[in-house]
Amino acid sequence: MTEPTKKRIAVVAIGGNSLIKDEKRSTVEDQHQAAKETTRHIADMIEAGWEVAIGHGNGPQVGFALRRSEIAAKAEGVHEVPLEVCVADTQGTIGYSLQQTLQNELFRRGIVKPCATVVTQVLVDAADPAFANPTKPIGGFMSEAEAERRRSELGWNVVEDAGRGWRRVVASPLPKEVVELDSVQALLRAGVAVVTVGGGGIPVVDRGAGEYAGIAAVIDKDYASSLLARNIGAELFVISTAVEKVAIDWGKPSQRWLDHVSLAEARHLLAEGKHFAKGSMAPKVQAIIWYLEAGGKHAIITSPESIGRALRGEAGTHFTP
Repeated sequence: MTEPTKKRIAVVAIGGNSLIKDEKRSTVEDQHQAAKETTRHIADMIEAGWEVAIGHGNGPQVGFALRRSEIAAKAEGVHEVPLEVCVADTQGTIGYSLQQTLQNELFRRGIVKPCATVVTQVLVDAADPAFANPTKPIGGFMSEAEAERRRSELGWNVVEDAGRGWRRVVASPLPKEVVELDSVQALLRAGVAVVTVGGGGIPVVDRGAGEYAGIAAVIDKDYASSLLARNIGAELFVISTAVEKVAIDWGKPSQRWLDHVSLAEARHLLAEGKHFAKGSMAPKVQAIIWYLEAGGKHAIITSPESIGRALRGEAGTHFTP
């Protein structure tokens, strides 16, 4: 009897900013059109035989959700929405755009394949050092008086932001466990394209005896997607970003684009601390290092429109063990 063909699984992490081309094109419809462009390239992967789990960022979208909540509270006295609930909200809205546009594109190509979004919790450690030093700014700007009121009444951590006003800052702890992992794996086995760990996942802590509770924090989406890729044994981990390839010495006369990087080289470049910006490329490279260290075979950083060419080895920065 012939052994069944093993499914090739890929995890694709899409940046939240890739759904917003610029400040003038940030409406829901604009984001839906951007999602349509991105999922067209993911459909290329599916057509090439990959089963895909799609992670995505949500930084700008959570910012919009928090801002709407703040304005509604000031104007109408409507209750404000907690941060972790805003993460859940944006998982639903972004997931809707991704699954619908992907489903439509697959149908157009004559490919019968269901797509689904899993509203995903990600466990973090309540003792993570990040909680002692929150640095991630969220929400709108406040006056100093408003910031002090929220610090005293709500326990917020607030900081002055470059002369523009005061903002809330929250922790960005490391992801420890994808709570809905079994559901994601079951869907992948059934041939469903899954949108999951949106925005890095809804951050939750374990109160004991398996009881989870949401917590105000932000999880890096590349770290969460890396954890997912490791847990499901993905053969390929793709991080989609604004550039076609990774560069060292960015913006300098010595700038050099990278085509292929080994695990050892990636560790060395990241450890030097001068090549990758902490808020953008460094987390992506770190996420890939963790994936390869856990037995991952192949990772790529490239732009959405270059995914197809990257799979053929014609674009992107390729990382291997």
